[in-house]
Amino acid sequence: MTFLDTLLKRNETFAAHDFPLGLKLMPREKTLVIGCVDPRVDPVDVLGLKLGEAAVIRNVGGRVVPETLQTMAMLRALGKVMGGELGAPGWHLVVLHHTDCGITRIAQSPEMLARYFGVAPAELDAQAIHDPRASVTLDVARLKGNPQLPGGFLVTGLVYDVSNGKIETVVPPALLREEPPA
Repeated sequence: MTFLDTLLKRNETFAAHDFPLGLKLMPREKTLVIGCVDPRVDPVDVLGLKLGEAAVIRNVGGRVVPETLQTMAMLRALGKVMGGELGAPGWHLVVLHHTDCGITRIAQSPEMLARYFGVAPAELDAQAIHDPRASVTLDVARLKGNPQLPGGFLVTGLVYDVSNGKIETVVPPALLREEPPA
């Protein structure tokens, strides 16, 4: 029996016993989490998320890179089609980085990392690759400085410690930016 067989068997159990009917496409808790692909740091598990509560974007390092912003733009467009706007007041955007991230182990590949971040190799030091507290602060600032994102998001920066399972709030919840009155 392969692990794929195990996964398919688990899905049979899920479909038979745990599948929630009537889930909506847009997350009911109006939350979007940006996190890392590291299997030790699945936001669903470390944040105790239930199906349908939040949308999760995962990439290497949980970083806000050009592709993250493109994904967010697509989700926002989808939300408009579905009758709810991603980033409207009441939405929470959570940036989740973690200790002992694998991205630190590929720092010796500056060309690859520079392409990933959309910067020149000489600008990699400014990406705070080796410090999750600095990187989450940087990424929250990157989101706050992006005029394409709706200011209604409440944005938070968290760091998960893979050695003890605890989360630290590094950037407390705050509006992405104040929107001018309509």
